[in-house]
Amino acid sequence: MTETSASVAAVDFSDIQGIVRFGYGQLKDAIFLLLKIRDAGAACSWLKNAPITTAEKLSHAPTTALQVAFTREGLQALGLAEDVLQGFSPEFLSGMAGHESRSRRLGDIGASAPQSWRWGGPGKVPHMAVLVYAQRGSLDEWVQTIQGPAWTAAFEVLDCLPTSDLGGAEPFGFQDGISQPTPDWGRVRTPAVDELEYGNLVSLGEFLLGYPNEYGKYTERPLIAANAHASSVLSPAEDQRDKLDFGRNGTFVVLRQLQQDVRGFWRFVDKQVASDPRARETLAESMVGRKMNGDAILPPGTQSIVGIDPKTVAQNEFTYDTDSDGVRCPFGAHIRRANPRNPDLPSSNGWLDKMLHTLGFNNPGYRDDVIASTRFHRILRRGREYGPALSPADAVADGPDTAEHGIHFVAVVANILRQFEFVQNSWMMSTKFDAMTEESDPLLGNREAVAGCPFTNTFSIPQETGVRTRIVDVPQFVTVRGGAYFFLPSMSALRYLALVGATKVSEGS
Repeated sequence: MTETSASVAAVDFSDIQGIVRFGYGQLKDAIFLLLKIRDAGAACSWLKNAPITTAEKLSHAPTTALQVAFTREGLQALGLAEDVLQGFSPEFLSGMAGHESRSRRLGDIGASAPQSWRWGGPGKVPHMAVLVYAQRGSLDEWVQTIQGPAWTAAFEVLDCLPTSDLGGAEPFGFQDGISQPTPDWGRVRTPAVDELEYGNLVSLGEFLLGYPNEYGKYTERPLIAANAHASSVLSPAEDQRDKLDFGRNGTFVVLRQLQQDVRGFWRFVDKQVASDPRARETLAESMVGRKMNGDAILPPGTQSIVGIDPKTVAQNEFTYDTDSDGVRCPFGAHIRRANPRNPDLPSSNGWLDKMLHTLGFNNPGYRDDVIASTRFHRILRRGREYGPALSPADAVADGPDTAEHGIHFVAVVANILRQFEFVQNSWMMSTKFDAMTEESDPLLGNREAVAGCPFTNTFSIPQETGVRTRIVDVPQFVTVRGGAYFFLPSMSALRYLALVGATKVSEGS
């Protein structure tokens, strides 16, 4: 990573694909198309004319949206030069399923191993993901519109990932998408060396390449020496003005198809509470860390949190400082793992305690020091659920459930390793999170044994008495069915790709 430059330029939203800024929640219908590039020339022709939606705010909300992203294999198929490709991170270049060690770190073993994936596994990596959104009832027409005359010659459709509208809930029935970091679009944030309070406003470079991140540095990305093609569409890098920035205003998209065993989840929880409906819901909420309607289990904090969306204050303006024993929200609850809401230093009773801890004194305890600072590991979630709704009551009732339920998990990050992979490995799958043992995430955990821990299938709920309620033999509820890392280019980079690809085809003809 390189150091921050002194000049700060305004963000050009017309150069950014819209999914970085918007979730398109008002567009209820969506489908994700996974493509193989058949003909680079035809693909470049399609790219030149594709109606890709930008991050600009419009006077009226859009009725449709289109986003395009590429795997490493896709960029190669378009003819991107190898020296430019090597400017990408090793994680992107090797891919989600590229190494057995990565699969172990992500928890993609056992039933979730890439060898069993429908797409993204060995020999099944797509070149492109085309994310298509539309108002209810108009998706098919929009898909036909975006394809255009070059589509059939350009692409082979490897898979189609349909989505559902479950009214804002994920398939287990919990309201989802409530907590999101707020990117610093105004570029006003100057991160301190040590942040003493948890905040939700996060440096833009955590979500877009070409901008300073929470370390005050620029994440490595492809930089290109000036040439006729690049100079016509790309801008100089902020941190290296003699180079053109292919990555700027682009980012990475993590796409994973997660199949959820809704019936298995609710039947397991139901069995633990002897089929008491109220207790069933309470236990499920303890495992998730939120109430089913999306409300926080913990009461709001007494101080405001910078960057919290005013619309979600009642659900998001809290930290775990007031629940240091995990009595209200268990340490291993899904959302506590996904976002521990901690500053750079352990929680304390005021600024004096924090100052003493900074100097190495007054350390409150081992548990307070085992979770990395949250601000370096945030992700923007843009996923969509799939499959029909199945209520808890219907899930525990007798009868078959032949439908498949799940989430097409979509994360936007500028650093795959430090953001998505860290959260997945160190917080979600880890049996050592927050000084625990024999526990992995109660929802996402694969329950497979790991080195030094033969059991990962328990969930504990601390009690005020100091004794934990320990639930054992928790089964696997979520299975990975596909996944890949994609680069989401800026509009400028898309134009450059179209130029490069067209030139390669012309030279080869």
